[in-house]
Amino acid sequence: MSITWSREAGENLVDIEEFIARDSVERAIRFVDALIDHAEAILSDNPRSGRTVPEIGNPDIRELIYRGYRIAYRLNGDRIEILTVFEGHRLLRLNESADRDR
Repeated sequence: MSITWSREAGENLVDIEEFIARDSVERAIRFVDALIDHAEAILSDNPRSGRTVPEIGNPDIRELIYRGYRIAYRLNGDRIEILTVFEGHRLLRLNESADRDR
């Protein structure tokens, strides 16, 4: 399975890193690297291991949780598309689900 990260997911990772870097640049880099490694390690072998996003209800749009962040992704044939990464207390908005790209 190939894994791709959307532009939105990449931008959100930059925002997360910048936020954490206010306290520690080194910790921010380690956190974002660990989040990416976590998602790719799990999804490359077990693409359905994440739960279906409750507020979306589409079985092809799933999520992993990593230390308070939701990593939303879509199964698309033999590809996994990481759609967005966001704080766990927020709900996924429909425009973040990348259905608009279909």
